[in-house]
Amino acid sequence: MKIETTKDRLADALQKAEKVTAKNANLPVLKCVLLEASKGSLFVRSTNLDIGLEISVPVKIEEEGIVAVPGNILSSYISQLPVDKSIQIEHKVIGGLKVSTTKNSTSIKTFSPEEYPPIPKVDTDTSKSFKIEARAFVSGLKAVWYSSANSNIKPELSSVRVYPDGNNLVFVATDGFRLAEKKVKIDQMPDFTHILIPVRNASEIIRIFDGVDETVEVFIDDNQIAIKSGSIYLVSRTIEGNFPDYKAIIPKEFVSTVVVLKQDLSNAFKINTLFSDSFYHISFSIDPKEKKFTLSTKNNEVGESSTDVPSTLEGESLQINFNYRYINDCLASMNTDSLSFEFSGSNRPLVIRPVQDTSFLYLVMPMNR
Repeated sequence: MKIETTKDRLADALQKAEKVTAKNANLPVLKCVLLEASKGSLFVRSTNLDIGLEISVPVKIEEEGIVAVPGNILSSYISQLPVDKSIQIEHKVIGGLKVSTTKNSTSIKTFSPEEYPPIPKVDTDTSKSFKIEARAFVSGLKAVWYSSANSNIKPELSSVRVYPDGNNLVFVATDGFRLAEKKVKIDQMPDFTHILIPVRNASEIIRIFDGVDETVEVFIDDNQIAIKSGSIYLVSRTIEGNFPDYKAIIPKEFVSTVVVLKQDLSNAFKINTLFSDSFYHISFSIDPKEKKFTLSTKNNEVGESSTDVPSTLEGESLQINFNYRYINDCLASMNTDSLSFEFSGSNRPLVIRPVQDTSFLYLVMPMNR
């Protein structure tokens, strides 16, 4: 292999690919990225056996070839090189991967490409597919993925469910204590029932396609999902399981409603959570008669705090406790200035929605003192 390229073309691809490598793998080759120079491009591939990635980078090829090289070493080295400098990469059958510029030169130990597992390819002829703007797909995942469970005891809860509904592609995640649902408009109606994407892979999809300003094609078969743009091909396994019937737990009637500015709520959280206990308790006190919405926290070792948040209130008086982290997590998913807090009772779920935006819903269960 012998190629010539520039840093800006190569660094981004390597940074994306290196994150997909297996960091604690028993097989050292899984810590590598696979470089293949052919057909006028350098194909950068990586996998941790759960998710696979291929990115094509335009390069000048003097000699085609293929080699596996530790991803973190190569990516870190390329990122430190001066911008817009020509980079020569060369590999012989015997010896390391030589990377050089006019002022820098290094040799990195390589592995046999024959040891590298292939990146799975979804059969585009038999799989179900649809097209969607990359930004829309990423926005759906971003809005909900943090609500998935961290544990793999119940894999269906450690995933993001994606399914079509009318003119929307719906993204939903829950860990049993909170739930997030995001609806994204889509022009082409997908022909599939639903898929469950492992939450770790969902976060990688976000990272890799965030900022991609083009339409991607999504392919779905029995146990895989593949996403393809002009230069990026990503494939992830999907989870088999029964996602909870989450619509059954969304309250249809509410006893109290509070409308607040997101910034006011965020400011109150910053003050009050300094005094929260180890369980992250925060108490909401709703008093429509006095027109007061009060947040309070107490920690026997530190002290206590309360803050009145400017708001519009309707319904019954209520005092209820929550894990403040669960509520704070959802704020970034709402793009409106005003939020609606809909309370269904003292021991029942709270539903949070952006005002005048029906595309997002967040549900959180209360905590007991």
